[in-house]
Amino acid sequence: MTTNIVLIDDHKLFREGVKRILELETGFNVLAEGDDGSAATELVKKYKPDVVLMDINMPGVNGVEATAELLERYPGVKVIILSIHDDENYVTHALKSGAQGYLLKEMDSDALIDAISVVSEGGSYLHPKVTHNLVKEYRRLVSEEDALYDSDTSLSKLKEVEHRKPLHLLTRRECQVLQLLAEGKSNKGISESLYISEKTVKNHVSSILQKMKVKDRTQAVVIAIKKGWVEIL
Repeated sequence: MTTNIVLIDDHKLFREGVKRILELETGFNVLAEGDDGSAATELVKKYKPDVVLMDINMPGVNGVEATAELLERYPGVKVIILSIHDDENYVTHALKSGAQGYLLKEMDSDALIDAISVVSEGGSYLHPKVTHNLVKEYRRLVSEEDALYDSDTSLSKLKEVEHRKPLHLLTRRECQVLQLLAEGKSNKGISESLYISEKTVKNHVSSILQKMKVKDRTQAVVIAIKKGWVEIL
């Protein structure tokens, strides 16, 4: 099955690079390109793509505004934001606009392919570095909320949950992989940390998602944070 894509970015050289990467992969087809957010709606109307890759910073209509307008008219289309910003404020605004993915432009080709594949199937995908920043912010807010009630108790509870691994559900190796996902590691980074192949990492991630009954690694990390299965440094 082919995933049809529209690419919106005001930098022609970047568009050409992304298009070249996708052309080398089977199952991906770039239908059209645009250099401004205002072009997104017309291109989606004309080509009816499965996924729109949308730059966040563009002259005129930016990516967040374009995404909100696009999804209001065509709620079935899926949008992945492309950005140089890993700040949680940018990510939050992008997700509020309806985007189902957020990729940093420092991504490698594997991350791009993974993101499009996951989002096209109805999941969500955040760049590992972005995920790490978001869960750190989540943990900070939870800590502050607990501190309003009982600072001593909350700190002791946090210490306890940091070491509680889901060994009832995952293997020890899968727990290690889950921890590294929460730390913002890519598949390549995990393979280097654990001295295993990237193919083995992908197999572990797939097993984790299946056992946790989630669609993507972002959901897995958020659940792991809430349950205290990983430690956020």
